[in-house]
Order: sequence, then C-alpha cells, then structure tokens
Amino acid sequence: MRHRDHWYETITRLLAVALVPAAYLVTPRRAVHTACQWALAARFPSEDLTGLTPATRAAFTAARTQALWRHGELIGLTSGHRDGARQDRLFAAEVRRTGSPAAARSRVLPAHESRHVAGTALDVRPVEGARWLEEHGWRHHLYRVYDNEWWHFEYRPDGQPRRLPHPGAALVDHCEPLR
Repeated sequence: MRHRDHWYETITRLLAVALVPAAYLVTPRRAVHTACQWALAARFPSEDLTGLTPATRAAFTAARTQALWRHGELIGLTSGHRDGARQDRLFAAEVRRTGSPAAARSRVLPAHESRHVAGTALDVRPVEGARWLEEHGWRHHLYRVYDNEWWHFEYRPDGQPRRLPHPGAALVDHCEPLR
C-alpha cells in the first residue's frame, strides 16, 4: 500500500469517529453506520450509489461500514448501476478496441446481460478494499464473480456463484438468467 493511501484510511477513520456524536442525533440506533457513510462520502465524493437495488445498496453500505470500523479498510464505489444505453456504449467501445464481440465479452457484457444494468453489480476500489470484500463480503451476500476483474462484485442473496474466468464465460458456461 502506498503511504498516501494509509493516510487516507487514517483520516477517514478518524473522521468517522468524530462524526459519531452528530450521527447519533440523526440516527440514534445506527450512529456508527451513518458516521461511516458520511466519512466515506467525504473520501469518495464522486461515487454514486443511486440505481443500486435497495438490497444491494444496503449490503454494500453495511460491508463498507464493517470494513472501515472494524478493520480500517476503505471501500469505494467506482461504478454501480449503469443504464442500458451506457452499458451498450461501453460494450461497443470494447468491440471496437478488441475487434470482435467475442473478444469484447472477456471485459464487458452487453446491457441485456449486465448485472450493472440490473443494479446488483459493484466495481470497487482500492485493491485492498476489494481484497477485504473478497474475504468478508459473503457475510453481506457480495461476491467476486470473475477471475480477471478484482474490482467486480455482485450481490447474490442466493449464495456464492461459481467463479468464472471472465464475463463472457457466463454465456458459454453458466446460463443463469438475470433477476
């Protein structure tokens, strides 16, 4: 971990502790959770949790609260819900970059197959936060699902899915409908 990242963790955790009294006034029974969310919002001001399903959002915020409060780990959201048009643009750009839809599917799925569009997929940062989520995320039904994407996790309340080598392997090896 870089020295700067350590400082970000320390400052964010200290901010969360300092915010507990104010959070208690707003949400007395969930003061620690609220304080952590405020501190994480200050650390990751550009992240957007809108569009995630309520269950996915609750699982993610509970996991990142536990990560910060108990282990001092930061987990930020790089990308969550994407509308279908944006997902299709990402897929089209990857097709242009790689030269074929089959090659593109190793990194990006079209909208009708993407759990980002369904609001149940999360791309997280930093690497240390993703490692924490890979180890502890099961408690919140959050699982890493692709070998080639350390940052991609999905909310799966029915249990841990089989880990796939990449997103495109889902169509060939794992025909599970989106919910």
